Amino acid sequence: MDANRHVVVGVEVVPLCADPYPIVDRAIAAIQATGVRSQVCPLETVMEGTLEECLAAVRAAHHAALEAGAPRVITYVKISDGANGSSIDELMAKYR
Repeated sequence: MDANRHVVVGVEVVPLCADPYPIVDRAIAAIQATGVRSQVCPLETVMEGTLEECLAAVRAAHHAALEAGAPRVITYVKISDGANGSSIDELMAKYR
């Protein structure tokens, strides 16, 4: 399998605290700082890149939430992959 093929990853960082929104903003900023293509959606951030790039962005977001002061964080991850990879444009083409 081609290690450079693209995958699509959805990530939801859930800080367990009284005011999660500033912490979520820090997690999103951490994803954006990685340079991975991303789209912020209402319930998750969707990324496209190699699996390694996307998982590194997930790790950065998770750590950013903890570093921002969340006492506990739950991070949900979904991966769309295939033998020839996956792309946001391919998955959304029907709806655009």
